[in-house]
Amino acid sequence: MGPNMPEADEPESRTAPIQIGAAGQALAVGQARAGRTRRPSAAVAIHAHLRDQIVQLVRIPGEPINEREIAALFGVSRTPVREALLQLASEGLIAMVPQVGTFVARIPANRLPEAVLVRQALEEATARLAAERGAAVDFAGMEAAIDRQVRATEREAIEEFHIADEAFHAAIAAASGYPGIWRLVRRAKLQLDRYRRTTLPQAGRLPKVIEQHRAIMDAIARHDPDEAALRMRAHVGALVADLAVIRALRPDWFTDISEEAGP
Repeated sequence: MGPNMPEADEPESRTAPIQIGAAGQALAVGQARAGRTRRPSAAVAIHAHLRDQIVQLVRIPGEPINEREIAALFGVSRTPVREALLQLASEGLIAMVPQVGTFVARIPANRLPEAVLVRQALEEATARLAAERGAAVDFAGMEAAIDRQVRATEREAIEEFHIADEAFHAAIAAASGYPGIWRLVRRAKLQLDRYRRTTLPQAGRLPKVIEQHRAIMDAIARHDPDEAALRMRAHVGALVADLAVIRALRPDWFTDISEEAGP
């Protein structure tokens, strides 16, 4: 092998085909807006793609991860796949078991209440601030998100409903004057998002969420900070109300993790 030839397991060439999910596309757009036009590296794209699939339950908890298949899908060597898997493992989404294999991590049920508390604290603040801003608040984003949720419910489009749900909460953060708070919330609720997708197919769940969203928006529109914060707290807190029931339905999807065990 000549001195200018790459090793067999070096990162792929710039012409290698890269497929990315929604998170990877968002990253690419963000880089372009920042003046960086280079596409994401293979490891970044693979991480975003797998992260989307795991959070959306396309890859279910406990499912084996095959490095070779992922490398073939992206047309790359296994090096960027390993890099992506290590990052996902640090986020608690992948479990690497020595001498056994790599799997989608099970949902840590005992850590969900803590994630809810973090989300409640942050989103109560945005709801309160949005209500306090009064006339400065633009309700178009909130209303559009609720309309999308209504249409998604009619079509039983669960993933579309979830995307609109995210848009609603992001719109409140924007209305508060502190849109960056939503980025903090998103980082804190990875495991919560996986759990949420197990609850949305429940009968009557989608209309109930829409009703809660409308109550939050109405309180903001009335410039009632206390009511807006209260409604948001109840809405977010309801996420774990059915945890025992959901866990009983999908016991193999959940686990309990000790603090010593790490992410």
